[in-house]
This record gives sequence, structure tokens and C-alpha cells, in this order.
Amino acid sequence: MSKHSAEPISMFDARIMGPALIESFKKLDPRELWRNPVMLCVEIASIITLVTFVRSLTGANLEPAWFTGLVSAWLWLTVIFSTFAEALAEGRGKARAASLRKSRTEVSAQRLKKPEFGSPAETVPAESLRKGDYILVEAPATIAGDGDVVAGAALVNESAVTGESAPVIRESGGDRSAVTGGTEVIANAIIVRITANPGETFLDRMISLIEGAKRRKTPNEVALEVLLIALTLVFLLVCINISPLSVYSVKAAGHGTPVSLTILVALFVCLAPTTIAALLPAIGIAGMDRLFQKNVIALSGRAIEAAGDVNVLLLDKTGTITLGNREAVEFVPVGGHTEKELAEAALIASLSDETPEGRSVVALARKKHGLTLDSLPAGAENVAFSADTRLSGVDTGGTKYRKGAADSTIAFVKALGASAIPANLSDVVDRIARGGATPLVVSRDAEIFGVINLKDIVKAGIQERFLQLRSMGIKTVMITGDNPLTAAAIAAEAQVDDFLAQAKPEDKLKLIKEYQENGFMVAMTGDGTNDAPALAQADVAVAMNTGTQPAREAANIIDLDSNPTKLLDIVEVGKQILMTRGNLTTFSISNDIAKYFAIIPAMLLSIYPQLGVLNVMHLATPMSAILSAVIFNAVIIPMLVPLALKGTKFRPMPAEKLLIHNLLLYGVGGMIAPFIGIKAIDLAVGLFA
Repeated sequence: MSKHSAEPISMFDARIMGPALIESFKKLDPRELWRNPVMLCVEIASIITLVTFVRSLTGANLEPAWFTGLVSAWLWLTVIFSTFAEALAEGRGKARAASLRKSRTEVSAQRLKKPEFGSPAETVPAESLRKGDYILVEAPATIAGDGDVVAGAALVNESAVTGESAPVIRESGGDRSAVTGGTEVIANAIIVRITANPGETFLDRMISLIEGAKRRKTPNEVALEVLLIALTLVFLLVCINISPLSVYSVKAAGHGTPVSLTILVALFVCLAPTTIAALLPAIGIAGMDRLFQKNVIALSGRAIEAAGDVNVLLLDKTGTITLGNREAVEFVPVGGHTEKELAEAALIASLSDETPEGRSVVALARKKHGLTLDSLPAGAENVAFSADTRLSGVDTGGTKYRKGAADSTIAFVKALGASAIPANLSDVVDRIARGGATPLVVSRDAEIFGVINLKDIVKAGIQERFLQLRSMGIKTVMITGDNPLTAAAIAAEAQVDDFLAQAKPEDKLKLIKEYQENGFMVAMTGDGTNDAPALAQADVAVAMNTGTQPAREAANIIDLDSNPTKLLDIVEVGKQILMTRGNLTTFSISNDIAKYFAIIPAMLLSIYPQLGVLNVMHLATPMSAILSAVIFNAVIIPMLVPLALKGTKFRPMPAEKLLIHNLLLYGVGGMIAPFIGIKAIDLAVGLFA
């Protein structure tokens, strides 16, 4: 498989434009268009003007056939431009899905009888695997389906899903056991329990989601649609009443002609909020596509829009704020021993320790002191860590090397006859603990050599991202199972606004409910099974792709890069969607002011010549005025398609300033643009008249 981000798809890619144009005509079917009531009304208006045009050819109407024909043609183009904008947005997602689908390869799997190495295996196609099956994956091989590692550890290349070239470790237990079908094991071997049936895998869900035009409407989208329908009904009633009013006025004035059906239809279409109604479906679809370009999969448009209103973000510490595995960063000798003596003892005690922490001790000893020992002598006995002793180490040649918690190591050396404990040990242990790290005491027989500083490594650049979130008015809260001392140190280093220490799953859930009860919109990022209840409760739940299956199932957004600060991008896209809708609505409604000055004088000038003073644009004739307004009403839609697909640029500024900025740009701009556009079109119409 290849990376989904390998081939960028431009806004107007030729591979998308052709199919989108064909799809735009298919969407003219009223059974499709009824989901957009405003544009359905425009289509009905187009049909009416088409019938009027046919009648004009027979001389049955007052207006010439060229006028009714052009009005009808531009009304049809208005509808087509609307369906084209939606089809173009859908096409971009479908093109990405097609790219993913082509990248899939036929994969076979080694299905095991029992979930253990050495168990009999049979070769089966990936399509025959079912939830609960166990498979053996040995390097080099492709993982045949989504699952959890139940035995072993392996280096996995996930670039096919995440686009990230650096391989990652997947191992049994903990929060890094989830694997995705289609990724490749490039070192070692693992046993995987399949967690999804064919057609239900993560990649299958990705493909269906990014094709995802058939999503449910969000509350904001529904509210805006209700507003648009209400405005459309108001303008419809106005236009219906103008006809009898014009007939009465002609009789009363004794001159002039009543307003024709063609002109009434043109007035209705121009005054109805067709611009935003035409672009509304494309805005939401494009938002999901923009997130996908950032390697984030939104399971619903509702989740993206909720992200635009988020003001509290809860982050799980391990694997989210920190890298997830503690690393040895320092050797601190005690009792007169040298750092090299401590490093040698720590190296021997850790050589058989396959945990990430144990491997980091070995790496630090080799890097800092050039130690070359890479295997234990024959006959050496590994002492595995246990919850009872809280120690691990090696017995070799009658010598006992141990590393573990301070109190456990002290008890161990005393049991071996230690006469005294180094005086400075307590101070070193306390200093490391106050710094938010874990002190690991190292001993050889009855003598303590010093302390290993095991530190949670905060992800690079996370402080700057939290600063950006703060500037957007979002409060960050770290939640962790660590003690308050360690939690406070990590929170200070990461620069979060608050933290919750010693948090159990029910504590996380309670905290989210408290914020929600106080009127906050809460987002949470997490990757562990213990995060799943809180993720399910949060308004916006972002699961790390490296996380466990329960965490991913509880979330409504999945970050393929497993970068918790990606929520900043999610929030920006959410705000872009909300702002784009608001700005284009403002622009659409503001357009009507110029159209009043164009159409109202033109349609009633024969009855009330005094209305000529309202022709401030000095449009040539009543017919050219009406035609110019209809053309402008149509062409403004494709002109705004790039903005609808790209979204309004988010500016991190106070809400009041942002409102004023957008009102000036889209409100005042929406009033001025039609005056210029309609006048320019009128001049062009005059050249061909």
C-alpha cells in the first residue's frame, strides 16, 4: 500500500471536474434536490420560465422570446452551479477514496489454532478472517486485518495509513497494542487478535467516510437551513402579492403594464438566499476533506462543527502529552561511587529487560560511557520484575544486580546484610521525584550504587501548540494517574492550564460532565482503554491512531498521526466551517440591496415613472436591468466555490473584533460587489442588444 497523502489533489483537478460536471446534472433530479429546499424552489422557478419561454415563441407573452429565454437559461445555470459546487466537493473525497482503494493489495494471513508462538498455522486469505481469529505476522509481512497484539513486539511501518515514514513499535499490553490492516511488520514477529470483520476494518471505514457526502446535517447547518427557508418563504409571499398589486396599480393609474410572471420569478430568485443555499452542502463536505488532508478522519460533520465551539480540552498524559514510555536520562551516583560504576551495574541489571524503560537504560549507558557489553555471561539468571518485589535484575557469577523502587531496593540490600544506606540517597530520590520523574535505585549485592532518572518525555513543540490553543480561548487540562507531585511537574513543563492527578476512568468522566453542566463544550484526546468512557462522553473525542480499539471506537475523530495537538487543526477547521457559513450568509443577504435598486425600478417603472430615481446604477433598460441581476445572481456562485471549498481563513482574535472584521468584509463587500457586477453585466448586455 502507498501513503494516502502521496499524491495531492488540487481544487480543480481535471480528474474531478469532468465527473463533477456529469454528477451536477444528475443532482437536478428533484428527488436529490429536495434536501436543499431553496435550490429546489429555484429549479421550479426555472421550469416556469422555461414554459414561459416556449409560450413566448408563439407570441403568447408580452416579453420577447430572447428575454424570457435568457432569464430561463441563467436560472437553470444557477441551479447547475449549485449542484456543481456540491459535486466538486464530493468528488475530491471520492478521488482520495479511489486512491486508497487502488492501494489495497491482496494479503494472506497465517491463522493460528492457539494464540501462542509455535501453534499450528494455516495460510488463509485476509477476506476469510473473522473477529476473534488469531494470526501470526512475521517480518517482512503485511498485517492482514485490524487487531490487537496479544504476544510479542514488532517494528511496524504504518506509512500506508498515517503517511509517517518512521516505523513504530507495537507490542502486547498497554496502549500501543492496536495494529491496522495493511501496515507492514518490518522486524520481529507478533500474534494479533483480529478485531474487525472484512468490510469493517479501519481502512474500509476511512474509505467510506472520505467518500462521505451522505452525512447527517449538523445542528448549525439545520438552523441555517431553517433561516434560509424562512427568508425564501417571505420573498415568495412578497412576489406573489406583487402580481395583484401591479394589476390594481395599472387600473388605478390608467397606464403601464402588470408585472409579468417571468419578472416575478426573476425577482424571487434574485432575492432568495440562493448564494449560501447553493454553497451550503459544499462547505461541510469540504471541511471533512480538509481534515483528511491533515491526516485526521472525522466520523461525522457534527464532530467538526462541535470542535469549532470547544473551550475546554482534556488531554491524557501518557502517550498524548508525553511520548508514552519513560526514558533513562541521567545516572546519579551515591555513596562515593562513580557515575561509570553506576552505569555498568545498571547496564547488567537491564540487559535482559525488554521493556522500553529497560532498553533506554542500556542505550544511555552505552551512549554516555561507551560500555560495550551486549550479552550476559553463560549461566546468568534473569530476575523478572514482579509486583511483589518491585525489583528486576540479573544474578550472574554469584553477584546480584538489582534495580527498582527506592524502598524495595533498600529492603533488598538490608536483607543481604547491608550495614548502612548512603546518606545522600534520600535527597537524590526526592529531587528526581519532585521533578516529575521516576527514581530507579540500582544495587550490586548489598551495596547501593546510585539512582537512574526515568523521565516522561514531553512531546516536542507541544508547549507552542498549547499557547496557540490558549490564544483561541481554549483551556487545556492534563489528566493522569500519576501522583500530584509528578503531575504538577509534567503540567508545568508542558504548560497546560490545569491538571487532574491520580485520575481513574470514573474521575475523567465526572470532570467532563462537570464542565458540560457549566455550559462548556469539551474535547478530549486519548489513546488508552481507560480513556474510552470519557471519550464517549466528550462533545469532541479525538482518539490517537496508535491507541487501543476501545478508544478508537469511542471517539468521533481519529488522528492518524497520533499527535494530540492536532486538535488545534481540528478546531481551526471547525471554526472555518462556522465562519464560512456565516460570512457567505452575510454576503448573500447583503447582495439583495443592490438587486432592489436593479429590479424594483425596472419592474414597476411603466406604472410609477417616479421610481426612475432609484436606478442609481443607470442601467440601460428595464429588461437589461433584470437580466443583469439574474446573471450576477448565477455567476457569483461559481466565483465563491473556491472560498467554500478552502474555507474562510481563521484569525485568532477576540470574537468582537472578528465579528466586526467579517461584517466589514462580507457585509459591506456583499453590498458593494453587486453594484459593480450588475453594472458591468448591463454594459456587456448592451453591447449585444
